[in-house]
Amino acid sequence: MSRFNRIATPIPDLLVIERQRFGDERGFLSRFFCREELADFGADGTIAQINHTMTHLKGTIRGMHFQRAPHDEAKFVSCLAGSVFDVAVDLRPGSPTYLQWHGEVLSAENARSMMIPGGFAHGFQTLCEDCELIYLHDKPYAPEAEGGLNAFDPKLAIGWPLPVAQMSARDQAFTYI
Repeated sequence: MSRFNRIATPIPDLLVIERQRFGDERGFLSRFFCREELADFGADGTIAQINHTMTHLKGTIRGMHFQRAPHDEAKFVSCLAGSVFDVAVDLRPGSPTYLQWHGEVLSAENARSMMIPGGFAHGFQTLCEDCELIYLHDKPYAPEAEGGLNAFDPKLAIGWPLPVAQMSARDQAFTYI
């Protein structure tokens, strides 16, 4: 019996994973990660790095970040507090969905995660104050392979749901495709 529901997106290999919750009057238990079960969804179960972010201001955009091959990393992204509009952009050369994006609301309440394969850019916008995300990466960070897309590139036309309240100078400086 799987404790995860797989939800397909319009982009092949990009998945939304819904964690089942089992609860009573005390609260709930939810399996956050299981190498064997998630392998059925295309992940090999390797975790090389775990990152945790806190973003205070509603409307903040972080991203769109990626790692170039051979350091391109798969990410399993989950929201632990608050809610975000999480976005992945297909950067895989030759992919029929190249430069297409998909966004999903991830929240502490909906128990959804994005399973983002290597070869994608990733970013998010906070939908409320004090949002916390946790990222499970299959490869360690390689600064020499870091890259980014401009979140407002007209070729991407990402439909951010809120006006931008805050964005780092670094993220704003990413050039257009």
